[in-house]
Amino acid sequence: MRLKNLFVAGLLVWLPLTITIWVLWQLLSVFDGIFRAVIGALDAVAPSLQPLLDNLARTPGLGVVVVVAAILLTGLLVANFVGQWWLRQWDSVIARIPIVKSIYSSVKQVSDTLFSSNGNAFRQAVMVQYPRSGSWTIAFVTGQPGGEVARHLPGEHISVYVPTTPNPTSGFFLMVPRAEVVELSMSVDEALKYVISMGVVAPLPPSAQAPSR
Repeated sequence: MRLKNLFVAGLLVWLPLTITIWVLWQLLSVFDGIFRAVIGALDAVAPSLQPLLDNLARTPGLGVVVVVAAILLTGLLVANFVGQWWLRQWDSVIARIPIVKSIYSSVKQVSDTLFSSNGNAFRQAVMVQYPRSGSWTIAFVTGQPGGEVARHLPGEHISVYVPTTPNPTSGFFLMVPRAEVVELSMSVDEALKYVISMGVVAPLPPSAQAPSR
């Protein structure tokens, strides 16, 4: 029994660290893959630069730095009137390409909704009854039903995303009556921790979060 307790104690130290390192490693691998794809394209266009490009591709961590810098530079360029004009021209060109325009417009609409500072998507955690009446789970508000769907729904409804446990990147999209939704005061981060931990890491009530002085 003593050996088991020691093993569990050691596991509780290494498991979070290992998972954190694995997630960061996967993210770095994605960035490095993008960098290598750009290097490969430049190599095909300018074969004379192959020795230099090979040295750059073998530099550890350079891909991450270049990709992050490119993202920041792009954000800087489109944060003004001229950049917005060029972005509209780019969207116009993409909109003329069959198949590509459908994928691009769908992804762009979702990303604009999720990451816009003016949007309400994933800004609030709620409780809904799912998968049956009397069973409750945590969900995140993504907006309100619109278009033809809204016309078929009686009364006021909201759109929610119900994440799965322990992987919140997959889940279910539901449209539920607003009257049946329980709003939570916990933050989205706290709700995600609660979902990922399968209810083990419960957020403190609002009265207990701020220490008394």
